Formats: sequence, C-alpha cells, structure tokens
Amino acid sequence: MTGAGRLRPVRRRRGETGDTGHRRGETGDTGHRRGETGDTGHRRVVAVLTVIPLAFIGVFFVWPVGALVVRAVGVSDGEGLLDLARRTDAWGLLGFTLAQAAGSTLVTLVVAAPIIWLVATCSARTSTLLMVGVTIPFVLPTVVVGMAFRAIVSPGGPLSGLGLDGSVASILAAHAFLNIAVVVRVVGSAWRTQDPRAELAARTLGATPWRAFTTVVLPRLIVPILSASALVFLFCSTSFGVVLILGNGRWQTIETAVYTQAIGYFDLPAAVTLSLLQIVVVIVVVAISGWVTPRTVAVVAREATARVRGRASQAVVAVWAVVVLVGPLSVVVIRSLRPTAGGEWTLSGYRSLTRAVNGQTPLQTLQYSVVSALWAMVLSVVIGLLAAIALQRARGTAATVGSALALVPLGVSAVTVGFGYLIVLASLPAGVASWPGLIPAVQALIAVPVVIRVIAPALAAIPPRLRHAAATLGAGPWRVWRTVDLPLIWRPLAASGAFAFIIAVGEFGATGFLARPGTTTLPVLIGSALNRPGADNLATAMACSVLMIVVTAIAVVVMESFRTVSGGDL
Repeated sequence: MTGAGRLRPVRRRRGETGDTGHRRGETGDTGHRRGETGDTGHRRVVAVLTVIPLAFIGVFFVWPVGALVVRAVGVSDGEGLLDLARRTDAWGLLGFTLAQAAGSTLVTLVVAAPIIWLVATCSARTSTLLMVGVTIPFVLPTVVVGMAFRAIVSPGGPLSGLGLDGSVASILAAHAFLNIAVVVRVVGSAWRTQDPRAELAARTLGATPWRAFTTVVLPRLIVPILSASALVFLFCSTSFGVVLILGNGRWQTIETAVYTQAIGYFDLPAAVTLSLLQIVVVIVVVAISGWVTPRTVAVVAREATARVRGRASQAVVAVWAVVVLVGPLSVVVIRSLRPTAGGEWTLSGYRSLTRAVNGQTPLQTLQYSVVSALWAMVLSVVIGLLAAIALQRARGTAATVGSALALVPLGVSAVTVGFGYLIVLASLPAGVASWPGLIPAVQALIAVPVVIRVIAPALAAIPPRLRHAAATLGAGPWRVWRTVDLPLIWRPLAASGAFAFIIAVGEFGATGFLARPGTTTLPVLIGSALNRPGADNLATAMACSVLMIVVTAIAVVVMESFRTVSGGDL
C-alpha cells in the first residue's frame, strides 16, 4: 500500500503533465491557426499587389494595342480579315517568317554549341568573360547588328566575295549572332550545374568521351535546349531591324510587313491584320516555351567540380568564340573610323558626338538614355517582382496562363505597340505625350518579362517551410518577405535589374514612335543617322554604336557579378 500510495501523486503529476501537454497542444493548435491566419493575410496581400502589374500591362500594352485594333476596324470599310490576309499575302509572309525563324534557331544552336562546351568546362573566371561576350550582342539595337553584317557582306567587306548581300544566309547569321546569349546562358548554366559523377562513372566503365556525353550529359540537356530553342524562335520570328536592313526589300517577315503597311502605305487595317497573325504565332510559341521552360528549373544548384579537358580543344573553341563574338563588333569599330570601304580613316564620327543634332548632342542623348533606362530598371524590377510573386503563388491554369501572358509583350510587334501609342496619345491632353515617365514606362514594359524569368525560379527555390515557420512565430506578410524571401533572392533581383537596364537602354522599336526633342534615346538617334545619306552620318551612327557597346559591356559586367547559377538563367 505504501508503494501504491507513493505512486498516486506521481500518477496525478503525470496526469497534470498530460493535461499541460494537452493545453500545450491547444497552444500549438492556436499557433497553427495563427499560421493559417498569417497565410490568409499573405494571400490577401499578394492578391492586392497583383493588381499593380495587371494595371501596368493593361495601360501600357492592352490599351494601345486595343486602340489600334479598334481604329483599324473603323477604317476597314467592311473588308474582312480573310480578304485583308489575302491582299497582304499574309500566308506567304507567315511561311517565310516561320522558315527563317526555324533556320535561324538551327544556325544559332550550331554556332553556340562549341561555346556552350567551353562555358561548361572552363574556369569560373573564363565562364564569366564568355557570358559577358555573348550577352553584348543580345542587347545591342538590332539596327546596329544589321549594319555590322551589312558591312561584312556588302562590296568591300570581308565576305563580299561570297555574294551574301541581300541573302537569307546573311539574315540567319545575324540572328545567330544576336541570340547566341540565349542558348549559352540557358544550356551552359544547366550543363555547369550537372553532377559530374555520373559522367565520370561512365568514363570509368570504359565509355569514350563522346559516348559518355551522348548517353549521360546530353539527355539531361534536352529540355534546356528545347527551352532555349523556343525563345530563339520567338525572338527571330519578331525580328525587325535585321530583316529590314539585310533583306534589301527582297525578303519580308510579318514584322517588317507591318512596318511597310503602316509607315509606307498607312494601311492600318492591313497592318493590324498582320499584327493579329503575329500575335497568334507569339502566343503559340510562348505556350510551347512555357510548357518546356519550367522543367529547366529543377537543376541541382551547385557548381560542377572543375574538369580539365583537352587544353588544345579549349584553345580552338576560344578562337571560334572570339571570331563569332568579336568579329562583327570589330566591324562596327572599324566603320566608326572608316565609314566607307576603301575610304579615309577619320575621327569625324567621334568629333560629332559633341555637335548638336536637333538641339541635343549625342553625348547628351546618351546621358538621357542612361537616366531613362535607370528609371525603367526600377519600374520593371518592381512590376516584375510583384508579377513573379503572384505567379509563384498561382496554381494550375492560372499559373500557366499567367506565365504565357507575361511573355507576350516581349514578342508582339514593336511597330504595333508604337502605333497604338500614337493613336492613344492623340486622344489625350498634349501634356501626356511629353510626360517624362512615358518612355521609361514603355522600356519597362519590354524588360518586365525578362525580370520575371530571372526572379521566378529564385522564388520557386525557397522552401515553403521557412515562410510557414516565420508566420507561425507571428511574423506578418511583409516581415516574412523581408526576413525570408529577400535575403535568398537579392542576387537574382540585382541581376534582373542589370538585365532590365541593358534591355531598356537598347530599346528601339516602340521608343522610336514616342521620342521627341530632348527625349531621344541613343538607339533612336542611331537609327535616324543611318537613314540619312552620307559618310559623315554613317560615321556618327557607328561612333554612337561604339558608345552603346561600351555602356552595354559595363552593364553586363555588373549583371554577371550578381549572377547566380540557375537552370532558369537567361
């Protein structure tokens, strides 16, 4: 009995402890409910903030495009879309547009393949240098690239004897030069993040280097290759400056035909019909890209161990990379000093940088371009971050549709958007057209899709349990984002900002319709100088192009300093 009596208090204390534990469980349930309440509040905040990017896209993209469509329908005199399509040879234009885009994509993959291998096998410093080299062409104004290749294939150029002037081959080569960055950044980053042990095991078991590559490495790169190919196809199908300059009027895509119908003939119904056809193509390509691209995010985010492979092979590929990447840029530099083939060497192009054109010197134009691009960078990062958060929280059809819509502004004709702005601004007070924020907003519209593509994978890589733990401990939505999300995504966020600046400073299409004295950007000035006859104007355009190359190179170096290894890297 004594023993039993001694046990009773212990049992009561244990029961009390159990009750306490039960109460602790209730407290845990309460904390869980608080976590649920935090999650609900977070979802409400995200839902409210989603309105901002939707409003931005609605005002600066949907409104002008919709206004152009309405105007075209109003002046079409009842002519149907099919009649307009037949009159403009829309199906022939569609066929050539798709064919040259497919050919350009294939050429880009072939040209980029050795550089991808070099990026994947060289040191980190060399890889960064290569990334800078491939990115500069991607963000140069297309008119500059078109003029560089025109100088290469035209009489007096290095390849003038091949008869490529005005040929489809010159268009494909220029597109490959422009889009090498897409393939190298997507596929090269995926290759560098692969675990090398599987390939080393295959080599240990007797596989040749080629067989180890085709059986172990290549299967893991199929999805990144398809993703990069879809993006290159999208960019080439909407190419404007390259086809306009190198096509010599013999070859036209839907994009250049829109420009011809709108500017040359002022036939808005025909231009809008072609634009609608192009939008359908863009939506299809974006849908394919969106179906493939998310799979590239699931890559092990660590650097592969350094592998020393054939120094001689790396040297040969390095020479190839220099020829492909530096060759066309060196032509721009040479033409800035020697505007005409066989002409005199002169610094007149660089002297003209301090002479006023329409009341503004090219150096002042460069200053405005940089300031405008900085504002566009801030705006695009804010809008892109909010959109990326909304897409990261979305599920199912909403996520798929949202991802597709986020890329559409990047692929729709800049001519279409620019004409839409003219129509919209004509119905608004005169002060709106001179609003200082108009051009940065338009530049940000083009940069937002790229910002989303850089930030979204970083957000997706954050473990949800970290957010849930912070919310359970009482942190509000803003504090959760500031203490959990921001420290993990600040590098991609900074890289996306640098990329947005590069895109904004080189934007030419829609900005050209909105430029006014005092708000002319450097790409617009280059385009106008190229349209004026004379060696002096060509020298000025090429000298301004060299300035663009320098500014772009500096921005790319800054971007690369923040770049993180990511399968979704662009």
